[in-house]
Amino acid sequence: MRAVPRWALISSGSAPVLLIGGWIVAGALEGAGYDPARDTISALAASGAAGSWVMTGAFLGLGVCHLVTAWGLRAARPAGRLALAGGGVVALVVALFPVPLSGGSMRHGSAAAAGFALLAAWPVLAVASDGPAPWALWPVPAVAVTTAMTLGAGWFLVETERHGTAGIAERFVTFLQALWPLVVVASCLLHRQRADAAA
Repeated sequence: MRAVPRWALISSGSAPVLLIGGWIVAGALEGAGYDPARDTISALAASGAAGSWVMTGAFLGLGVCHLVTAWGLRAARPAGRLALAGGGVVALVVALFPVPLSGGSMRHGSAAAAGFALLAAWPVLAVASDGPAPWALWPVPAVAVTTAMTLGAGWFLVETERHGTAGIAERFVTFLQALWPLVVVASCLLHRQRADAAA
């Protein structure tokens, strides 16, 4: 198994912090008119929103974090790393094509859907195929996380269609997608540490 550099902890650990910090600060700047249970994260980055610069910066930072983590996550299979990097690129695209203050955007919606798909698929695509692997790269955890992300995305679509708690559903799935790279990196580093100690 190829070693994962320690700096991957910084990039993977920064992703959920940037995402959550972005939606908290941008939501506070937006004020009482924004309902985090019903309104999407993308609405915080909409053109003309009070905290758009914060949420746009968070999306850009998230994209860079995923790209850097994918580069350093050498223990994962290339297909998984490529999907994670693709999710990072999509986060950059989402930041560059915000939704309008009212109404929707086909470019933004298409990019967001691609991002959901890539970030849901990467855990399964990253499963290690050679020798003893860190637990986060085993098939069962990977399938469980991909399933949870897929169900979360489905929940988000249902809530969006029924004008329900889309904000909660989106926060659940995006948090899980931002957190999983950190779990995988930490698992790889612990696995290597134990292997070195046993040698």
